[in-house]
Amino acid sequence: MTSSKDKAKHATYSKADTSDINSFNDLIASFLKFLTIERQLSTNTIINYQRDLKKFSRYCLEQNLDDINAVDSHAVRQFIAQLHRKGIGGKTIQRNLSSLRSFFNYLLKEKKAQHNPALGISAPKSARKLPKTLDTEQVNFLLSFKDKDPLSIRDKAIMELLYSSGFRISELANLNINTIDFKNGSVSVTGKGNKTRLLPVGKMAIKATQDWIRIRQDWANADEPALFINKQGKRLQIRSIQKRLTQWGVRQQLDDSLHPHKLRHSFASHLLESSGDLRTVQELLGHSDISTTQIYTHLDFQHLAKVYDKAHPRSKKK
Repeated sequence: MTSSKDKAKHATYSKADTSDINSFNDLIASFLKFLTIERQLSTNTIINYQRDLKKFSRYCLEQNLDDINAVDSHAVRQFIAQLHRKGIGGKTIQRNLSSLRSFFNYLLKEKKAQHNPALGISAPKSARKLPKTLDTEQVNFLLSFKDKDPLSIRDKAIMELLYSSGFRISELANLNINTIDFKNGSVSVTGKGNKTRLLPVGKMAIKATQDWIRIRQDWANADEPALFINKQGKRLQIRSIQKRLTQWGVRQQLDDSLHPHKLRHSFASHLLESSGDLRTVQELLGHSDISTTQIYTHLDFQHLAKVYDKAHPRSKKK
């Protein structure tokens, strides 16, 4: 039985509030469906869009913005300011803004909105953190372990491929048994934005992967196409790969934690250090904007600066 207190509380919410919440959620659901079917974006990207837009819809509800066209640039700026006050970093806020711009562009095309209030608004600047990498000696030591048991053989193949070709963790997890061309030493992967690129695979990575494939059949289900599988014969998930690499970092006594992206960063940094070819590194990493790749030039400069400080007679402190 509903109490008078509950009835009074329920009465404070107007019919418009309920319908508008549903309307906002319906618009978000329609947009996510568009991203999934038409744009064919990855599951992780869809989840990020959903998280960002749900966060904004809750903010609008708190501000009694009960009409999508009542959301103006001032509301978006206030939303961004709220995120900033909560200590959320500039990169995450920029992603939230990007999600909002894409969402309202979609609504404009569908004639469900009259303007895009997120245009022209930028995120607060935050210090750009350089990605952490392993040096070549650390990589060699990391991969020097004896791979005798099936898990070690599989994990070595995973780490060799990450370092050899600069995969994103999602790209590596999605590799299938027939994906790698062992004869030509190459692999075709589909990355962000559903873009496909051809990557070279080094000799050490090829050998490690072939060693794994020879014993993979002991675990694999007959209809499982995944290259990397678990003991149950199913595709190895991203979280499991991350956990295994963390364990190997501890086992090999690395100074800092080991994660898949650190091997990708190391691949990019070492390649740029040796070649100086930023465009090639951009293509191999699958970056759509070269400015994203340019962060590795800072890493390269750091390396050069350390060499200079050690070697140049006028740089040394007496």
